[in-house]
Amino acid sequence: MAMLLGAADLAEYIARNYPGRVVEVGVGHVLDVAVELKARGLVVEATDRAKRHIGGMKIQEDDVFSPRMELYQGAGLIYSIRPPLEMQLAIGCLARQVGADVLIRPLQDEIADLPGFARRLVNAGEARFYLFELLH
Repeated sequence: MAMLLGAADLAEYIARNYPGRVVEVGVGHVLDVAVELKARGLVVEATDRAKRHIGGMKIQEDDVFSPRMELYQGAGLIYSIRPPLEMQLAIGCLARQVGADVLIRPLQDEIADLPGFARRLVNAGEARFYLFELLH
């Protein structure tokens, strides 16, 4: 498993602000944040294009462009590490439907504007990410 810089700080921020159930979209092969969150007692649903088990975690098969809504219902936060712009837009649409906030840790500076959300840059220890809070 690859190590993601700032994974523990990112997980700490999520656990402190979104206790309960969260969903990681497009988990790939880097499970650092999801593993940290599970260790902190959160219910974590990890999704990707292929169903599999990695490092003791079950990855649910899902396509964020045609999502299985039951995977996301009840989540306070949907997050993704390094998603492309089109995926960010799909995550925003999905999050609006289920009433969740969105956290995006971009690869560099590619960050979408998500309608219906207020966006802010967050620096938490070694973790840098954008938080999109759902406007009510």
